[in-house]
Amino acid sequence: MAGIALAMASLGVVTPDAWATERGLAPTASNITGNGSYSVTSASITGASGFGGGVVYYPTAIERFPVVAISPGYTERWAPFAWIGQRLASWGFVVVGIETNSTLDQPDSRGTQMLRALDWASNSAPAAVRDRVDATRQGVAGHSMGGGGTISAMNQRPSVRAGVPLAPWHTTKSWPGVRNPVMILGGQNDGIAPVSSHAIPLYNGVASGEKAYVELAGAGHNFANSSNAIVSKALVSWFKRFLDDDTRFSPFACGFSGSSISQFRNTCPV
Repeated sequence: MAGIALAMASLGVVTPDAWATERGLAPTASNITGNGSYSVTSASITGASGFGGGVVYYPTAIERFPVVAISPGYTERWAPFAWIGQRLASWGFVVVGIETNSTLDQPDSRGTQMLRALDWASNSAPAAVRDRVDATRQGVAGHSMGGGGTISAMNQRPSVRAGVPLAPWHTTKSWPGVRNPVMILGGQNDGIAPVSSHAIPLYNGVASGEKAYVELAGAGHNFANSSNAIVSKALVSWFKRFLDDDTRFSPFACGFSGSSISQFRNTCPV
């Protein structure tokens, strides 16, 4: 079995329980929409290569954590998404919230920049960051063109173990090379990246065996630009489940219902 797991890992395919870690709070319906148990610090990123800097968030506890790079969207800066950096770090992640080289960068460029941000955190960040990164557990997320970039990053680097695109925009809809877990969030009333032409086709177009599509009822394009309980639940549960392989989060990663959700599609169980 160990040989099989090693062979699958070399292909970039997640093997359940290969790196399972239970850390931090056990999830509940109430706490998963708020901060976790880790104290968090942050620092501005300067002098990085391949992306435009940004902010890194990490737990103050001295241990190795998964690392997640997150990109804003077209014409956006990182600031509106700072709450996500804080939120994920409090649950036990190193988070690199990037500024892009140009606010006009297209999705594939944003994907490449997220990969450079993961490399920076793993290899050349200050020791306080680098010594807390487990480079074998990498994830990506992003909004709008950053969401499209999330899928592109996973396609460019199949070892990225999970992604969460938020209101994604990308002209390419078929992604047979993306096989690791993807959760896509869309806004029902998004007029910039309509779900019928972006989020849903992208959900259908990734080859991931474990994927989910969560549609926020009545939401527009910028539902993630301020603290949002559904976004929090999605990001925390998906990354805890697939970067830490923590099965305590399975019911939350594949449990979206109620009046705030207009559609939920998935290939659960996870």
